[in-house]
Amino acid sequence: MTLALYVTVALGVGLHMPQDGLMPLLVTAAVIGLVNAVVRPILVLLTFPLTVVTFGLFLLVVNAVALLIAAAVTPLEVSGFGGAVVGALILSVINVVLTRLFTSK
Repeated sequence: MTLALYVTVALGVGLHMPQDGLMPLLVTAAVIGLVNAVVRPILVLLTFPLTVVTFGLFLLVVNAVALLIAAAVTPLEVSGFGGAVVGALILSVINVVLTRLFTSK
């Protein structure tokens, strides 16, 4: 997750890390993981009807809100809600690609 966050911030797609170094990335990745484990399932449950009506596309909004929540308590800066949507999408794609590269079957 930390490597995916680093690549996403380096791409400059709505996410910015004002502090340099590994520690802010590690803290931010840990908080994103915590938000994804605790808050995101609650959001998914509450927004289930909208998710069904939009054929799952509303999960992009849920991911963006989870990223904004994580950014509120970490050094991560998000450039608005659109930046959160694009950043969450790119972060998810990079995370999937890295997971597939580094896991063996």
